[in-house]
Amino acid sequence: MDISIFQCVLIGLWTGVCLAGMLFGIYTNRCLIMATGVGLILGDLPAGLAMGAVGELAFMGFGVSQGGSVPPNPMGPGIVGTIIAITMKGNGIDVGSALALSFPFAVAFQFLITATYTFATTLTGTAVKALDRKDFRTFRIAANATVCVFVIVGFLIGFGSAFSSDGMQKLISLIPAWLSTGLGVAGKMLPAIGFAMILNVMAKKELIPFVLIGYIAIAYLNLPVMGVAVVGTAIALLEFFRAGKGGNTAEEVEVEFEDGI
Repeated sequence: MDISIFQCVLIGLWTGVCLAGMLFGIYTNRCLIMATGVGLILGDLPAGLAMGAVGELAFMGFGVSQGGSVPPNPMGPGIVGTIIAITMKGNGIDVGSALALSFPFAVAFQFLITATYTFATTLTGTAVKALDRKDFRTFRIAANATVCVFVIVGFLIGFGSAFSSDGMQKLISLIPAWLSTGLGVAGKMLPAIGFAMILNVMAKKELIPFVLIGYIAIAYLNLPVMGVAVVGTAIALLEFFRAGKGGNTAEEVEVEFEDGI
């Protein structure tokens, strides 16, 4: 599949908007949002949704990265992975393989985003100095320049990824079949790793029964995702009402003040 210049520009603009949106806390930089837009632009919305869903499962655990570690950037599977999945669909590259192939780009993009953040910190100092001088015009420009910088960086990433899709196709076509199969298997394991990372941080012994209930519902009862969501909602409501009935009420504690303290 060939990507036109117009589609490259649209993907670049979409990537810029999604990347800058995270500065406003609206989570437009998630895999599902970016992949859905790319799928819509390239005319294959189902593939975009599938890539976004798989990317969300894999990157769900990276949202709880420990210490000062910086996780890979979701633009890897959200933009590059979706482009690979759609353009290489006829060459035996499935969503799992595209997810595995997009991880090097996710790591590289995170280095670029970190450098962008580092550059944007200089704009804060410029805004503060302008405010001290009561130069409000320069202050407004410097204060809003961070958003513009992220839009430009996102556009370059999206446009470059789409424009170089032919080169990626030729490079991926050189991968032998056995390695492509291995990448597909590895890609299908990444969502499980994402869940494992979440459980490693969040799972407590009190929550293990709920994890087992979800596993039984999927593995043995063959419930669809919506069915599991409804069961989980019902269990959450039961726990909420039970805690409301037998919960501890706040006890009034008498505090003595001495010497005015």
